Amino acid sequence: MQEGFGIVKAYDGEEAIEQLKKNDIKLMIIDIMMPKLDGWQVCRDIRAYSKVPIIMLTARSDEKDELLGFSLGVDEYISKPFSPKILVARIEAILRRTNALSQSGCMECGRIKVDKAAHQVWVDEEPVALSYKEFELLVYFMENKGIALSREKILNSVWNYDYFGDARTIDTHVKKLRSKLKGKNSEQLGEAGDVIKTIWGYGYKIEE
Repeated sequence: MQEGFGIVKAYDGEEAIEQLKKNDIKLMIIDIMMPKLDGWQVCRDIRAYSKVPIIMLTARSDEKDELLGFSLGVDEYISKPFSPKILVARIEAILRRTNALSQSGCMECGRIKVDKAAHQVWVDEEPVALSYKEFELLVYFMENKGIALSREKILNSVWNYDYFGDARTIDTHVKKLRSKLKGKNSEQLGEAGDVIKTIWGYGYKIEE
């Protein structure tokens, strides 16, 4: 096909899930309005066992819908109508980041350990399940340990394009990331995710 991508098509939500199980899918593009299972439910089901990057397409531009998508583990959110060239650019950007994250390298910050090659995270030696975007965001923070990062810089670096939406998207992702980085010793030591500090009116940074 054009742009050099191989495509597997699905005509409803149930088939989309089956195709993911049967094929080596590198990225999924999901429409919210689908027969049998809508995009929201498909995303919920996929995130129960897979971290495959997901682009969600919708004809609606409601902020609540966008935030819901991100909370369910959507990596990109594109409102219709959109330029096919923009969609291809987003796909290429995600795949580049996927390849970059597959390179070897382990990092630690406090009680958090990240293995980029294995795409795994541990807190207090216990594995933590993160969505692809949450993992990417954590890696970016850890690669810039101690550096104050503005919301705009995070969006442009992690999402890898000039994001024209609400920068509060970052706040939603950070909130979910912190909630997952608790650790088995949180009652005695506090939540491990507390190493991600809020810089009010600016952005975030991670520090020991």
